[in-house]
Amino acid sequence: MEYSRPVRQTWRPFQPRRSSRKNILMSEEKKILVTGGSGLVGQAIKAVVERERLEKLNSNDSECWIFCGSKDADLRDKTETDALFEKHKPTHVIHLAAMVGGLFHNMAHNLDFFRENMSINDNVLQASHKYNVRKVVSCLSTCIFPDKTTYPIDETMVHNGPPHSSNFGYSYAKRMIDILNRGYSEQHGCTFTSVVPCNVFGPHDNFSLTSSHVVPALIRRMADSIANGESEFTVLGSGRPLRQFIYSLDLARLFLWVLRNYDSVEPIILSVDEEDEVTISQVAEAIKKAHGFQGEIVYDTTKADGQYKKTASNKKLRSLYKDFEFTPFEIAIQETVDWFKTNRECART
Repeated sequence: MEYSRPVRQTWRPFQPRRSSRKNILMSEEKKILVTGGSGLVGQAIKAVVERERLEKLNSNDSECWIFCGSKDADLRDKTETDALFEKHKPTHVIHLAAMVGGLFHNMAHNLDFFRENMSINDNVLQASHKYNVRKVVSCLSTCIFPDKTTYPIDETMVHNGPPHSSNFGYSYAKRMIDILNRGYSEQHGCTFTSVVPCNVFGPHDNFSLTSSHVVPALIRRMADSIANGESEFTVLGSGRPLRQFIYSLDLARLFLWVLRNYDSVEPIILSVDEEDEVTISQVAEAIKKAHGFQGEIVYDTTKADGQYKKTASNKKLRSLYKDFEFTPFEIAIQETVDWFKTNRECART
């Protein structure tokens, strides 16, 4: 298949129809429903909200937070989704719920990733409109960007070409959130927006050997190697691909900022700076140090690397939130490894 050179495009600004929802001040009482609230980012948001209350960092005391997981409703089902919204009647939604997985899980289940995420996203946004939710912030991913592109990628480039073939199902489903947001904004005046995080890791991650992302997978597998007394640890792939990683607690703080301060329908990338990009090999070495593993790391180059790089620009974020400080990568890795060691019995494995 031939690809034309990507062109940076800017969507024409929408002029939504008037809506009484936009006239409600953010300072009024907010009931915030977090879908996927039991997952990695949901638990991080919960931790940050609790810390704010403990340290009295947030002057707005009118926020009521509701964290919902798969046990509360199957968001693939429209009836259950509507029932959840009818029960809680949220004024705001942070939409995190999704079918997610690592590279190899995506490669084997692209159709499932597309169909299930399409259902979840359509149901949640339709229910948000139906129940007069004032603002929705949905979570996308940098994997939605075109595979054949120029770097760094930014918010204007989401739809400029096909995503990488390894996870096209998940990527296209996530892209459609942006389309839905624009449609609800243009047709109904809804304040529905989205954020695009780079690769997220931290406490409460999925440490499964079959469906986890690279950081939790390496943490879990290295812990197993240490427990088994192994002197060698194998990383799948060459270790050369480049990635930007964001600590879940940092992402949680940025989610709260977006909820409270960012009202544009245009997506916003939430990523560490470009110079903080690391190779998978560097990730493995940081995890080795955090675990105190004394063995050798080797690379199985017969396994797929996936997309070589997907460097994202956080220029827009930096222009709007200039003084935000990210947790240094090695400190975040150490805290995540420590959490896993302490909570392994209850962690998702």
